[in-house]
Amino acid sequence: MNLRVDSTENVRRFVGQQSHERERRTMEYFNLDAQVGNLPDVLSPARYLEHLPSLADDLPAGARGFAAAPEHYDFSGKRCVKDLEVQHIRGVGADDRQMEIQFRHNCWKHDEDLVIRYIGVSSFDGGSIEANDWSTVGTVILDEVLPHQNGCSHEIAFWNGSLTVVCRDLVATWIAADCPDNS
Repeated sequence: MNLRVDSTENVRRFVGQQSHERERRTMEYFNLDAQVGNLPDVLSPARYLEHLPSLADDLPAGARGFAAAPEHYDFSGKRCVKDLEVQHIRGVGADDRQMEIQFRHNCWKHDEDLVIRYIGVSSFDGGSIEANDWSTVGTVILDEVLPHQNGCSHEIAFWNGSLTVVCRDLVATWIAADCPDNS
């Protein structure tokens, strides 16, 4: 049976975390305010991509495949996570330790939606996301997958917030999108 999780507090309860138990962390390697030449405030995955080969061996197989996928951080790539938006977040599975986030494509860039299933979830932090309103976070800016003592952490930065999932592993699946704008 699928449990629909629509609010930050429900997701925290789903994984057994209270909002006050964790301190908020920010992305370790990404520079959300980089400068390229004279151009300030550029998003840059360069530092993360430099470190990814040394981090990859410590990532679980699914997380490693997702983070190292060729188009993942190619801003013009059809499978780049930038510009996706959260469609829903829900608990899945009978063991209450799995969750799924479905991201909707943007028709001008993507041909597919992205579904990420987190297995063995040990924590979830919705940060500043208002309860019951995932639509306020805007689109994905960047994400960072890092090794963690429990498997891996996946932090996703949006224009108006962020979320972090710590889990044993994740499975990312791109699925064909029904997009009338691309017909």
